[in-house]
Amino acid sequence: MPTPTPPRGPGDLRLLDLLSVGAVFGTCIAGGYFLGSYLDGRFGTAPWMVVAGVVLGSTLGFLELFRSVRRSLK
Repeated sequence: MPTPTPPRGPGDLRLLDLLSVGAVFGTCIAGGYFLGSYLDGRFGTAPWMVVAGVVLGSTLGFLELFRSVRRSLK
C-alpha cells in the first residue's frame, strides 16, 4: 500500500489552504441556514431567521476567504 506523500513546500501548503476555502464557505452558509431554520421553527418567525442565518454565514465565509487569500499572499 503506497503511503501518501506530505506537502513538499510552502507553495503546496498555500494551495491546500486555498482549496479548503470552498469547504469552509459552504459550511458557513449551510450552518447559517440550518441554525436559521431551527430558530424559525422554534420562534415562528419564518423566513427571517433563515435569511439572517444565510447572510451571516455568507459574511463569515467571505471573511475567511479574505483571510486565506491574505495569508497565501504573504
